[in-house]
This record gives sequence, structure tokens and C-alpha cells, in this order.
Amino acid sequence: MRTKLVLKPGSRGTRKLLAEYGKRLVCVRYRYDWRLGRRWKTVELIIHEASWKPKPSSLVYVRIQNLEWTKQEKMLESGARWDKRRLIWRMRYENACRLGLADNIIEF
Repeated sequence: MRTKLVLKPGSRGTRKLLAEYGKRLVCVRYRYDWRLGRRWKTVELIIHEASWKPKPSSLVYVRIQNLEWTKQEKMLESGARWDKRRLIWRMRYENACRLGLADNIIEF
């Protein structure tokens, strides 16, 4: 089974589901099975929400502008590493917060 299309809430093809599920709707996926000749429309819903913080020792990804040399130097001093594959900085969560980069953390 392959996912060929992922739609965000509010886009064409999701409006009825958005009316049904409201803010709980995360996305709509169309999955295909070429052997069986079948297509499935699936939804991802939020069913529970709770506050959460990463463990201080967990690794996070941080995006900063290329020209922010002082931030880059501070990140390198705190042990951050450049991830060539993702083109983004990887560092410990506690260090990102200590350097004031919590707003620059991105998800993968």
C-alpha cells in the first residue's frame, strides 16, 4: 500500500471531513494498493492532547539563518553538529534552550 496524496485540512477534498471532525483533523491521506486495484481515504485525528517537553538529553533539530555567525559559533561550542543530509543543525534540547534557540527547533 502506497500513500500518493496527503492533504491538509481545508484544502480541496477535505472540507466535508473538516466539517465532521473540526480542529481534531490533522490530515487526509489517499492510499493505493496497485495489486488489488483499491484506494483508501484515511484521516489522521487528534484524540488526546497533553503538555510535553523533550528530555534534556534528547537531540533536536535547529534551523538558523546562514549569516548568524555568532549563533553558529555558540552552537558549535555547545556541541551542535551540522547534519549534511537534512541541511540543519542537530543539538541537545537543553543546549538549544540555554542558547535561546527554543523557537528555532523544528520537527521531523
